[in-house]
Amino acid sequence: MSTTRKHTALPKARILIEALPWLTRHNGKVVVIKFGGNAMVNEELKSAFAQDVVFLRQAGLKPVVVHGGGPQISAALDRHGIVSEFKAGLRVTTEDAMDVVRMVLAGQVQRELVGLLNQHGPLAVGMTGEDAHTITATKHQPEIDGELIDIGRVGEITAIDTGAIEALLADGRIPVVSSIARSQDDGHVYNVNADTAAAALAAALDAETLMVLTDVEGLYEDWPNSDEVISRLTASQLEKLLPELSSGMVPKMEGCLHAVRNGVQTARVIDGRVQHSILLEIFTDEGIGTMVVPDAEEEGDDA
Repeated sequence: MSTTRKHTALPKARILIEALPWLTRHNGKVVVIKFGGNAMVNEELKSAFAQDVVFLRQAGLKPVVVHGGGPQISAALDRHGIVSEFKAGLRVTTEDAMDVVRMVLAGQVQRELVGLLNQHGPLAVGMTGEDAHTITATKHQPEIDGELIDIGRVGEITAIDTGAIEALLADGRIPVVSSIARSQDDGHVYNVNADTAAAALAAALDAETLMVLTDVEGLYEDWPNSDEVISRLTASQLEKLLPELSSGMVPKMEGCLHAVRNGVQTARVIDGRVQHSILLEIFTDEGIGTMVVPDAEEEGDDA
């Protein structure tokens, strides 16, 4: 009996010991995680995500979760008879649509995530960018064929105030932030891209790491000719690749670039379809996905 027990326990001990250098390195550090893609709609992945975030918190890190909710917003707009329209890759957000966006993000997606995290203790607190001036934005007008176009209540971030988030982190809580911003100039609220919001918060919080969950394995070397994933690249290398990327990857990779150019040590795009991908990325030698590092750290150790 004792021999069997020893043999089954040993691999578990090895896994924990492998995590030790990472636990030491990340202790007390802020990690901003953008929750999205499949991990957001698949029940098992959602539950595994919540476990991962709580694990980070219990391991001495300070996770901050930022989320959008594209699929849920589209479904709710359908139910309200509002047509989903996209221009320049962004959702056209009318006044009526904005009411639905706000309701879905703050009242549905966020609540569910807070509930999953709080199954493990009184940890998560939900908020939106409107709270305590956390995210401020002005109207974003994208350019198509040299012309600025109006896409309604879509915001461009102009300021971040991290006070409320830092107070929650100091209290041992896990902030869960919906990507809605207060307006800088017209008293309205704005829908902001959640990848962009996560990157802006990571930079403002001086986070060690930004992690963006996606529905792909990472950044591909030569898509669609090859499914070889680039495991690591510098900010300058990423900047050169940006014009060639698919529209869905652009805000994610621009966010990673913004983060590492503004003090964040590493930014990672990881496959949210893999259960416990966050733990695999942070606490193992292999790591998964694509990691972006500041230019100066090209020769440095893996984070």
